[in-house]
Amino acid sequence: MKKAYGLISLLALMMLLVLAGCSSDSKEGSKDASKEDGKPAGKAEKEGKDIVIAVADNFTGMDPHDTNDTLSGSAQKAMLEGLVGFDKDMNVIPLLAEEYSANAEATEFTFKLRENVKFHDGTPFNAEAVKVNFDRLSDPNSGLKRHSLYALIEKTEVINEYEVKFTLSEPFGAMINTFAHPAGLMHSPKALEEFGKEVARNPVGTGAFKFVEWKPSEGLKIEKNEEYWNAGFPKVDSITFKPVSENGSRIAMLQTGEADFIYPVPTEQVEGINGKNGIEVESKPSIVVRYMSMNTLKAPYDDVKVRQALNYAINKEAFVKVVMNDQGTVLDSIIAPDVQFYSKQEPYAFDLEKAQDLLKEAGVEKGFKAKLWGGNSSGAIKAMEFLQQQMAQVGIDVEVVPMESGTISDKIWSVQNPDDAELELYYGGWSPSTGDADWGIRPLVGGKDAFPPMSYNVSYYDNPEVDQLILDGLQTADLDKRAKAYEDAQKLVWDDAPWVFLSADNTLAGKKNYLKGIYLLPDGSLSVSDIEIE
Repeated sequence: MKKAYGLISLLALMMLLVLAGCSSDSKEGSKDASKEDGKPAGKAEKEGKDIVIAVADNFTGMDPHDTNDTLSGSAQKAMLEGLVGFDKDMNVIPLLAEEYSANAEATEFTFKLRENVKFHDGTPFNAEAVKVNFDRLSDPNSGLKRHSLYALIEKTEVINEYEVKFTLSEPFGAMINTFAHPAGLMHSPKALEEFGKEVARNPVGTGAFKFVEWKPSEGLKIEKNEEYWNAGFPKVDSITFKPVSENGSRIAMLQTGEADFIYPVPTEQVEGINGKNGIEVESKPSIVVRYMSMNTLKAPYDDVKVRQALNYAINKEAFVKVVMNDQGTVLDSIIAPDVQFYSKQEPYAFDLEKAQDLLKEAGVEKGFKAKLWGGNSSGAIKAMEFLQQQMAQVGIDVEVVPMESGTISDKIWSVQNPDDAELELYYGGWSPSTGDADWGIRPLVGGKDAFPPMSYNVSYYDNPEVDQLILDGLQTADLDKRAKAYEDAQKLVWDDAPWVFLSADNTLAGKKNYLKGIYLLPDGSLSVSDIEIE
């Protein structure tokens, strides 16, 4: 089922929308690990209320305004909060705002704030704190990685202590979802003033947990906020996130009880651990897409025939089966089916003959050498090695180059001049954490405005027609007009093939069966604020 993901429908008159908290216990697509061979699984035991979560990579920073990875955002939102957020089905829910109103043109948004909330350092949360954070995010000279999400904010006004108004420079139909994005989490103004850029290592928010320490190679520890505004929460004393890139080691930690929760679960291990040793594995469709980008400014990837050839040369069904162990589906657009305004395309069939014909037409029938960059987790390396083998069938000699997250940030996302980009091929993934097509398309293929370091268009793809369609989709609140713009944009991008389109993932997490209230959202991010031990 396709969801609207909380997009506001703007009426002709100003309307007041009172945000009511909602939740869903839907188990669609999940594996039931509560029984094994028809019998109740044994309940694992837990001493104390200190939780350990093993994750696949290192965090890149604790400043949500200046990080672009979903993993870091997961830890950040345990400590910091935004005006609104998402529930487990990516419906917009209230956090630090209780109500909002919007004008019909989608250019003005007014929020009534929750009262009697304090940041962890005792600073009051109020409209001035909101203004400080969004003035920082919307400043074009800030150099922040998440600036592009909020660049349309022309003015942030304090109406009174608990009311704030945003005025946009132009209509933006997806703005409420954008406020719910993890990049909209807010720092204590005192912390911003005290730490400056070092706030990335000293986060101070209003969330359920407070920052204790972060040692990048060892992990992050957060502890219970005893003065949290949401009475009764949190229900555990501390959470320690440990980076464990090797898949087998994460599994072993869960099996022995060294970790209470791990993600992702290696796809090949799902059946082997589910329902055993008090372990539950949850597998659900996500909005995370996997792709191999091609730098369209570099030969031979500047030729659309080469890019299409690589799409025909790689067996996507085999990728899902071998790399993902059937925990996903073949990607049939630039965005996943559960993203709003998704439009299905005709997949590139596996056809080596057609791939070779296109390479011949492009003048590279003898093949060429290439470097494929990506992460250094077991899963990423497995995927890159699969792609390496597939491309070898059409004469492309690929060198796989795994990198740590910090190196990737420096060599890919921080490049100032496109001509200086060394990147050729990149294996990566993306989840549009607004649930809207805009954030699934614009940051990745949105022309020169989306080139690094401003955004994440590492294909350096630039099609003015696509750029205009993206703009058309943003400048109206009419859902039918937005749908048409994004439908046309998806078709153009699909045909231009700046990526090899691979898969839409399932989210996979493993936990001890005494845990509840912890879950992965469809965008692949983790929610821990409601975690408890049964």
